Amino acid sequence: MARSDLPARDHANLPDILPEPGHIALSDLSDALTLGWRDFRRAPAFGLIFSAFYVLGGWALASVAFASGQDWWLIPFILGFPLIAPFAAVGLYEVSRRIEAGEPLETARILRVVFEQRQRQIPSMAMVILLLFMFWVFVAHTVFALFMGVSALTNITTSPEVLFGGRGLVMLVLGTVIGGGFAAVLFCFTVVGLPLLLDREVDFITAIITSCRAVVESPGVMAVWGALIAIWLFVAIIPGFLGLLIVLPVLGHASWHIYRRVMGGG
Repeated sequence: MARSDLPARDHANLPDILPEPGHIALSDLSDALTLGWRDFRRAPAFGLIFSAFYVLGGWALASVAFASGQDWWLIPFILGFPLIAPFAAVGLYEVSRRIEAGEPLETARILRVVFEQRQRQIPSMAMVILLLFMFWVFVAHTVFALFMGVSALTNITTSPEVLFGGRGLVMLVLGTVIGGGFAAVLFCFTVVGLPLLLDREVDFITAIITSCRAVVESPGVMAVWGALIAIWLFVAIIPGFLGLLIVLPVLGHASWHIYRRVMGGG
């Protein structure tokens, strides 16, 4: 059975028996986005609080990069942001779950549920996300160095033509393709896996396998959903990361409703 209130759950219970992931259509994406916007409007404070951590983190990273003269590091971070963004949605899943179940949106209870995740499987999924992100940053640095040379990287800000011409342009294309590959893998792991870990008592390996099976069940629709997430996150980062205050909550809430459709609960 799906849990109704995480803190009251006995974590010694046997793992939940999961239904088979179902097929979804493009219309389900539209419905999920509509519901995601509804949930954000219903409880905007939670969306703003959870997304603010990523906005502040982006500002801190940008400040360090510019202060050290290594602002080219922002490029792999921006391209790799879709790898770590799903983890911001955990609290938003709980908000959407409560709205759907007609439960009160009590700040203390929601934050308690998020805090209690440390005793479950989400930290293990977080390690997978962070390790993939760190590996992506390493690969991006390697690609930069192979095409441009280490010394050229320090001149990208003062000489944009280095980045957007010749080898620099090829490097950007290749880096984007590689980053897209990383994002696609992690999308398969988390699109159903993260909300499943919040909603059910399963281990993170089972969650990953179930999530991948859901993607295989509806590959075209899931590809569209993954592309929409990547594009909107990229656009949201452009205005000084401020767009994340709106885009992250809406996508997070919508992701919960996609999960519910896939697992037969929507």
